[in-house]
Amino acid sequence: MSVSSNCNLYCTELASDVVSLDPSFDSFIYDDYDENYIVSIFNSEVDQMQSAQLLAKYRKLPELVSARQEAIKWMLKVHDHYRFKLETAYLSVNYLDRFLLSHSFPAGKKWLWQLLSVACLALAAKMEETSVPLLLDLQIMEPKFLFKPKSVQRMELLVMATLKWRLRTITPFDFLHFFINKLSSLTPQRNGFSTNCLLSSASDIIIRTCKVIDFLDYHPSTIAAAVVIWATSNHIVDDQKLGCFHRRVNRDMVKRCYNLIKRNLQVPLNGCDAVKTSNYKEIKSNQDLPVQIHKCLKSGND
Repeated sequence: MSVSSNCNLYCTELASDVVSLDPSFDSFIYDDYDENYIVSIFNSEVDQMQSAQLLAKYRKLPELVSARQEAIKWMLKVHDHYRFKLETAYLSVNYLDRFLLSHSFPAGKKWLWQLLSVACLALAAKMEETSVPLLLDLQIMEPKFLFKPKSVQRMELLVMATLKWRLRTITPFDFLHFFINKLSSLTPQRNGFSTNCLLSSASDIIIRTCKVIDFLDYHPSTIAAAVVIWATSNHIVDDQKLGCFHRRVNRDMVKRCYNLIKRNLQVPLNGCDAVKTSNYKEIKSNQDLPVQIHKCLKSGND
């Protein structure tokens, strides 16, 4: 089929005829998108909550909490070394907790905890990072045990199977930008305060909540809302603020979570002065402890 030389392929309409220049148009689309997205993650977070069983297990076994703390400290040190995303740190702890809900390690099997920590951090990095270190390179910061890649891969498979391959999980970070935008409309910027400062401060506090088991009792949205209010630094938790986030936010739970932050986390009040995750205290390692290499994961053997 031939095309006539007189045929004009350019659109003859004016841009103003086909594109609305009403500034509320883009806002309408953006708000509608955010609402649909936020409702979907509210629904998803309800499905994934298993906090009651996990908290009960931790509270019955103090030694389990101590081992968890050590695992988190190591993962955060490696996370800081490679400058991974904060989401990677949160996911690695999430995988560890969900795995421990279904499995119990024998007393004295510290190598199993180390292997689990490596596997959880590796999986989280693969989910969030564009560049992931080799499994051997991930085992830094003076670990007490060193594992061959095949051993880590076996543990990764066990973790994924235990989590029923649900590695994409809802975290407080999924709500953070949305809640900050909502609260910013009520809180005018002042004294150099900015959304970026608030985002930085809130993100750091979210990571700190991972270390306290009591935060497992709260939905990710509740933690995000409480953290954002805390990061605004004026100590006011009123109904206006609580009502600005979303109708699905439980106001009473946010207040409880806020008080938990106040009691347990030593964090600065100014969003621009937030202590970064790189400032986590490093564990003093015992240099006299030999590095043990486990060629494969075998239950019952150390």
